[in-house]
Amino acid sequence: MPPNPDCIFCKIIAGRAEASFLFREAKVAAFLDVFPWLPGHTLVVPRRHVTGLAELTPDLGGHMLAAGRRVAAALRLGIPGCEGVNFFLADGAVAGQTVFHCHLHVLPRAAADGFGIRRPAVRPPSREELEAQATRLRTSLPAPRRAAARR
Repeated sequence: MPPNPDCIFCKIIAGRAEASFLFREAKVAAFLDVFPWLPGHTLVVPRRHVTGLAELTPDLGGHMLAAGRRVAAALRLGIPGCEGVNFFLADGAVAGQTVFHCHLHVLPRAAADGFGIRRPAVRPPSREELEAQATRLRTSLPAPRRAAARR
C-alpha cells in the first residue's frame, strides 16, 4: 500500500515529521513514542503503510516481531530498573488503536511501575463452553498462507 499522506507514521518514515529513531531497516523502523506510557516506550512500525493485522503479511509481521525482540533487549540493558518487557498491538479502534498504521508497542516494565493490563472479573467458562468456542473458532480460521515458491 502506498504511503498515506495523512498518516503520522508515514510522515515519520518519509522524514516529514520528527522522531527519535532506534533504527531503520528495509522493512521496519523503531522509534520512541512521543506520548510514552513508560520511559523507553518504543514503537516498531512497517515502513510501508499497513492499517492493521488483516493487511500485515507473515513476512512483515516476522520482521516486526524480530525488531521488537531487538528493542526489548535494548530496553533491558538501557532502561534502569527494566525487569521485563510487554508487547502490545491494538488492531481496530475498539481494541485501542488510535493511529491506523499497524504498530507494535514495546514497553519496558518494572515491578513498581504502576502500569498493567487489568482483567475484568469474569466467571471462568466450563470445559463445555470452551470446547464450543474452540469449535466455532476452528471453523472460522483462515487457511495458512503459503510462502511463494522460491526460484
